[in-house]
Amino acid sequence: MQQYFIKGSPQSPLVVTDKDTAKHMFSVMRLKEGDQVTLVFDDGVKRLARVLDPSQQNLEILEELVDNTELPVRVTIASGFPKGDKLEFITQKATELGANAIWAFPADWSVAKWDGKKLAKKSEKLEKIAQGAAEQSKRNLIPEVRLFDKKADFLAALADFDSIIVAYEESAKEGESAALVQAVKGLAKGDKLLFIFGPEGGLSPEEIAAFGQAGAVSAGLGPRILRAETAPLYALTAVSVLLELSNDSL
Repeated sequence: MQQYFIKGSPQSPLVVTDKDTAKHMFSVMRLKEGDQVTLVFDDGVKRLARVLDPSQQNLEILEELVDNTELPVRVTIASGFPKGDKLEFITQKATELGANAIWAFPADWSVAKWDGKKLAKKSEKLEKIAQGAAEQSKRNLIPEVRLFDKKADFLAALADFDSIIVAYEESAKEGESAALVQAVKGLAKGDKLLFIFGPEGGLSPEEIAAFGQAGAVSAGLGPRILRAETAPLYALTAVSVLLELSNDSL
């Protein structure tokens, strides 16, 4: 069944006012009277709805659905600005894998340099990608997309998290394997977890030190060196396996 995100509080009957959503519903999918869809409002609760009149773009809510696909902890993925369209790929796949938020920041060794105007345009594009991926993967929320213009602002935001893990390839080279598992398994339901990833060139020693001062733990992501766009997906998969699929899941 098709799922759509609707801004605002639930009301019935309701008129779909968002142009992109209405176009997909009634022009692309050609929904007709009586067809049913799943709607998700700002409260994150899924509701079964039925089309009343396609010409008026209105629907009625039938019932709330007991269906929550969110991870038991709120995971934010933060990547140093990567090259090309890698952030688009990360946003789509991280959304599918359950990320609560997708951030990016200007790392010391980032090749990509984005000014304020380009950041705004990039952010708008990523938000649309996140919404599409959230609808496809039947999420209960659309991940927040936040692109930091200044690294100082990113560092200031670290205080909001219960746990911070820095994916550091030097830890992997040294054979460290327990830090990731220990950090994730130490979380309680609803905790806020931040993963920090470097761009293609990795994170600078100064950045590692700054993150450490903020309470971050450096962890390797296995014995292999992962690409900038692959590492976040590995981390989210690890969280799912450890907290959703294992015997002691939350």
